[in-house]
Amino acid sequence: PTMQRTLSPSVVRCFSLKKRLSSLSFRPVAAMSTLLINQPKYTWLKELGLSEDNGGVFNGTWGGKGEVVTSYCPANNEPIARVRQATMAEYEETVQKAREAWKVWADIPAPKRGEIVRQIGDALRKKIKVLGSLVSLEMGKIYVEGVGEVQEYVDVCDYAVGLSRMIGGPVLPSERPGHALIEQWNPVGLVGIITAFNFPVAVYGWNNAIALICGNVCLWKGAPTTPLTSVAVTKIVAEVLEQNNLPGAICSMTCGGADIGSAIAKDKQVDLVSFTGSTHVGKQVALMVQERFGRQLLELGGNNAIIVFEDADLNLVVPSALFASVGTAGQRCTTTRRLMLHESVHDEVVERLVKAYKQVRIGDPWDPSTLYGPLHTKQAVQQYLNAVEQAKQQGGTLVCGGKVMDRPGNYVEPTIFTGLAHDAPIVHTETFVPILYVIKFKTEEEAFTWNNEVKQGLSSSIFTKDMGRVFRWLGLGLGDSDRDLFLHRPKGSDCGIVNVNIPTSGAEIGGAFGGEKHTGGGRESGSDSWKQYMRRSTCTINYSKDLPLAQGIKFE
Repeated sequence: PTMQRTLSPSVVRCFSLKKRLSSLSFRPVAAMSTLLINQPKYTWLKELGLSEDNGGVFNGTWGGKGEVVTSYCPANNEPIARVRQATMAEYEETVQKAREAWKVWADIPAPKRGEIVRQIGDALRKKIKVLGSLVSLEMGKIYVEGVGEVQEYVDVCDYAVGLSRMIGGPVLPSERPGHALIEQWNPVGLVGIITAFNFPVAVYGWNNAIALICGNVCLWKGAPTTPLTSVAVTKIVAEVLEQNNLPGAICSMTCGGADIGSAIAKDKQVDLVSFTGSTHVGKQVALMVQERFGRQLLELGGNNAIIVFEDADLNLVVPSALFASVGTAGQRCTTTRRLMLHESVHDEVVERLVKAYKQVRIGDPWDPSTLYGPLHTKQAVQQYLNAVEQAKQQGGTLVCGGKVMDRPGNYVEPTIFTGLAHDAPIVHTETFVPILYVIKFKTEEEAFTWNNEVKQGLSSSIFTKDMGRVFRWLGLGLGDSDRDLFLHRPKGSDCGIVNVNIPTSGAEIGGAFGGEKHTGGGRESGSDSWKQYMRRSTCTINYSKDLPLAQGIKFE
């Protein structure tokens, strides 16, 4: 989306999809007079129902008796407003209300549930600019990306409406006369949704819209550093439920930190835990959920590569690498962190890319001309500095950027390193900052192997005109000459997203989104991702007067 900016919001703050839930610390509560929400420039925040102090719990009624946290703007580190988080007692009450609401929601026919989701999408459309402005202000991404994130939620709602008339299983042939074999899909119940700060609207939207049409209720714990966005989105959804005389607890919310996250993971009453965040925390969540034999959907880290072959169209390569590595200040899970260049085009691509980097317009996220804003937190700035130092120590040559910018907010220069080994420790470390590692390769075998050697398996892309190589990359069409190349290895890319002649970031909602290995294996949004939010029953119905057994067994 490229909507014209009509509001003048302020910025941002998006510490990565990856900082530990438990390591987040909050500054002292800000005085009311210093809050941005009370300044004339930011009165638009009140259009979202926000105030100086906001309840961080919703289960049909608003509450919040826990710690008071202040949300800060990453562009200037000024306080925006405050949120009162959930206590454990409020969490437990919210779970009970959500489970009661499920009894009502699950009885509503799926197409009627789809109609409610359609209304949620329409309600978001009406607030898309002001909500996109809040994302920009609180998370830190540029305004058009903030609006684009809300658009993703809208698009998934549209998708889910159609899906509500299509979900279901097949009627299968039975080997027994007078018998029907049917696959029935039913909702799992309560879906706990834990989201990260780099996409504080869209990731909830992917989960929420699909979970709802499947007949589930939702309990959302957003990132502790983007609580105002969680509150604003919940207010929009809650109004739709109220207008339809439905329990508000169908879409519940509890703001909090690691205590609430752990409670969701350990709670037997939460039937599916959808977690988006770092691989480190995701592993902890997975172990807690598995301990109780619960169901989990994990969307974790990515160490994504673009591979550029000698026949690539460099007029596509340069803007693709620029967008995928600099967009959202390097804080997407699909950000390109490794750029592998064939030795014949290496120097030219580096030269053109450095020139493009130096033309990136850095500024306030609310300025329509800005392409690059701040990092989400001061901790992210320190991570950036640490990574730059490690890259230098491990043999990297700094060709662009490398410094913290002398201006208010959490700004760092977009950075490029060349000369590092493909398996240097820093190259294999996903750092949620705008640092790109450029690696030179000689052969297709090298490039494909290096793509797959990192622990994560989220997104990957090649640039080439060779159709044979394209299909080898996709894992198809191996000829005799290629058998040795892929012997004992994955055929092509081992990622969940495998692209050709486009960047690693910017996925569409119609496909399943997610990755393999340390990325967690979960899938959200399109294709058949809806199956993760339902349970399958194989049903055999005998409508005859006989009792034949399967496999022709006689038991007489």
